[in-house]
Amino acid sequence: MSRIKTTLDALKAQKRKALIPYVMAGFPNAEITPALMHGMVESGADIIELGVPFSDPMADGPVIQKAGEAALRLGIGMSHVLDMVKTFRQKDSATPVVLMGYANPVECYDLQHGSNAFVKHAAAAGVDGVLIVDYPPEECVDFAATLRANNMDLIFLLAPTSTDARIEQVAHVASGYVYYVSLKGITGAGNLDTDAVEAMLPRIRKYVHIPVGVGFGIRDAATAQTVGRVADAVVIGSRIIQLLEAAPKGNEISSVREFLHGIRVALDA
Repeated sequence: MSRIKTTLDALKAQKRKALIPYVMAGFPNAEITPALMHGMVESGADIIELGVPFSDPMADGPVIQKAGEAALRLGIGMSHVLDMVKTFRQKDSATPVVLMGYANPVECYDLQHGSNAFVKHAAAAGVDGVLIVDYPPEECVDFAATLRANNMDLIFLLAPTSTDARIEQVAHVASGYVYYVSLKGITGAGNLDTDAVEAMLPRIRKYVHIPVGVGFGIRDAATAQTVGRVADAVVIGSRIIQLLEAAPKGNEISSVREFLHGIRVALDA
């Protein structure tokens, strides 16, 4: 059983909703990431999504694209990301970590290190789940099985445009949780329509019997609280990247901690 399932099952028993912040590995600098991850947990994060920098991130809006480009300029690659997770695990053996990114870095890693090296090394580092934006479910059955054999989950995105057939396909392969993208478009774009989210979730749950997280467009405590009433988890990314970018040097972690504490209080209210 993965740490993701254990965590989400415990939250469900407590009638609480999961808070899942996203940060880009290596942003705003390579050294900050493990400490930032610890700070987010101390502020109430239940699962951490750690972005893997990539040069052509099709689902990411300008805020996360810019963070990824900055990390790439620092030379951050998959090996560095796995090292960051290892460092985090030295002090935290409980909080699930999900790597979020694209197929290219995963497949390049295997080309460099050998067949299935990514799965083996990710498991050894302490990764609990993988969300690869451009891996369609119909091509991931074997990959999902390999991950599960190593106590990791394969997480998929669903969107407002997802058909019932697509939702059902995802349900057959996904584990851990599914991530419902609440907006048509890229991260950080537009205003979230909470009524539309509430209307979509029963369609998803008709087929998907694992927790459903909602993200894209959640920027404040009030919206997080509203989404938390109908979703199992709330995912926040672009707003955290903006806070890291705007914070005075040395205050980045405290800025994110303060923000996430407010979200945590709202979700638990």
